[in-house]
Amino acid sequence: MITILRKHSRWLMIVIAILAMPFCLYFVRTDWTSALRSNTAGKLYGRDISTIEIERGGRLFQLARNLGMSEFLTELLGQWHPQRAKTQSEAEREAGQEFAIDLMILRHEAEALGIRPTTTEIATVVTNIRAFRGDAGSFDLKKYNDIVQNALGPLGFSEAQIEELAGDQIRLDRIKELVSTGVAVSQAESRTTFEQVYSKFEVGVVRFKTSEVANEVKNSDDEIAKYYEGAKEQLKSEEKRKVQYVAMTLSVAGKKLTGKERIDALQKLSDKANDVAQALAEKNADFAAVAAKFQLPVKTTGDFTQAAPDPELKQDSQLIQGAFQLSNDEPTSEPLQAADGFYILHLAGIIPARPLTLEEAKPKIVEALKARKERELITTRAANVVHDLGEALKAGDTLAEAAQKLNLKLEKLPPFSLADELEPKASSALQTIPNLPIIKNAIADLHANEVADPIPTSDGAVVAVVEKRDPPDPSQSAANRASLDERVLRGKRAMMFSEWLQERRRIAGVQTTVPS
Repeated sequence: MITILRKHSRWLMIVIAILAMPFCLYFVRTDWTSALRSNTAGKLYGRDISTIEIERGGRLFQLARNLGMSEFLTELLGQWHPQRAKTQSEAEREAGQEFAIDLMILRHEAEALGIRPTTTEIATVVTNIRAFRGDAGSFDLKKYNDIVQNALGPLGFSEAQIEELAGDQIRLDRIKELVSTGVAVSQAESRTTFEQVYSKFEVGVVRFKTSEVANEVKNSDDEIAKYYEGAKEQLKSEEKRKVQYVAMTLSVAGKKLTGKERIDALQKLSDKANDVAQALAEKNADFAAVAAKFQLPVKTTGDFTQAAPDPELKQDSQLIQGAFQLSNDEPTSEPLQAADGFYILHLAGIIPARPLTLEEAKPKIVEALKARKERELITTRAANVVHDLGEALKAGDTLAEAAQKLNLKLEKLPPFSLADELEPKASSALQTIPNLPIIKNAIADLHANEVADPIPTSDGAVVAVVEKRDPPDPSQSAANRASLDERVLRGKRAMMFSEWLQERRRIAGVQTTVPS
C-alpha cells in the first residue's frame, strides 16, 4: 500500500488539493468579496492601502481603548483632532482611521530600525495592561480570560491581536527613547515649572454670556443679502438619500442574551450576512432577488439627510455613514454591524444638494449673523473690562473695590493650584466651576493684580484676575518637584515622538481617500 502511495503521490496530492478547495472557500470566512468590491483607501510609502486594512486598524483602535491603553493611543495619535466628524461616533471612526495609518507607519519604521519585540517582552507588556489588572494592581488571569472570551469575538480578533498591540507599545517606547536621546529637564526649568504649577492662586472672574446681549443684536435686509451673495456657493440644501435594506438581527429573546451565548448568536448572524454579501457580489446580482433567496424582507426608507436620518436607521450612526458612502457604481454596502445584528444597504435614490434661494437660506444667514454679532459684542465688552480693571488695580484699588466701581458681578473662585489636576482627588468645589481648565491656562503666568486677556467660552467670554499668588509650600518641594520633573520629561519625550511621527508621515507620503 505504501509503495502505491509513493508511486502515485503527485497525482494524489493534486486530487486532494482540488477536493479541498471548495471546503476552504466555504469554511474560511475571509471576506475576499469585499476586498474585490472595496475602494482603495489611500497610499502609504507609494503603495495602495485598502479599506480593509483601514477598517482592521480601526478595530485595533477600539480594542486598545477597551484594554485601557490610553497613553499608547494618546502618543500615537499625537496632535490629531477631527477634521470631518460632526458627531461623537463620527469622530471615533475618524480617530480609528488615523490610528490605522499611524500604526502602519510605526511598524514600518520600527522594522527599518531593527526593532523586533521578543515573546518575553510582549508577555511582560500584556501582564501590565490596565484592563488585566486586579484590585491589588497585579495581573488578574480571570479578567484576561473574560476579555478573551467575550470582547475579542465581536471585533473579529483573537489573543494574537492583544499581543500585536503589546508589540506596538514596545515599538513606540523604543522609538521614543531613540528620538528623545539627550532630552533633559534643567535645574532652572525645574524650578520655574515647580513654582508655576504649585503656587496657590486666588482668582476672581467676570463672566459674559451671549444670551445677555441677544436682544441687542439686529440684522438688516441689506446685511442678509450681502451675506448671501458672499456665501452663495456654500449655501446649499443637504443631499438626501433613500435606501433599501435587509436586516439580520437578534430576536426579542436573543436581545436578552449575554456573554458567550450572545456572541454565538451574533456569529451565526454574521455568517448569514457574509453569505448574503457573497451572493450580492456576483455579476448582475439583483438586491431584491438575493433577499428573496435568503428569505429576508426588503425594507425601504424615505428620503433622509445625514443631519435628519430615517427613523429606521437612526439607531446606529454606522448605518447612516454607510448609506452616504454608497454610490451608483457601488450601490450595495458590506454587512454593517449594529447593536442587534447586521444590515446590508442598497442605494435606491439620491437627491443631490442644490443651491438655496435667498428665502430658503435666510434662517441660516440670520442665525450666523446673530451669532457673529453677539460674539463681537461680548468680546468688545470683555476687552474694555480687562482695560478698566487693569487701570483700577494699578491705581491701588483692591479687586473688590475695582469691581464695585465698574459695576461688575465678580465671582471669587476657591483657592487652587495648577497642580490640583495632578492629584487623584481634586476638590469637589473646583470640579463644579465652569471653564476652570481654560481659566487656569490663561492665568498660569500671571502675578497678583494682573488681568488675563478675554477668554472665549462656548457661551460667551470670561475675564480672570489674579488677586493673590502664594509661593509653593517648601515642605512639598522635594517629593513633588521630582515627580513633576518626571512628568515634564515624559511630556518632552512625547512631543519629540509626535514631531518625529509627523515627519515620518510626510516621508511616507500619506494620501487618504477614506470617506467620512
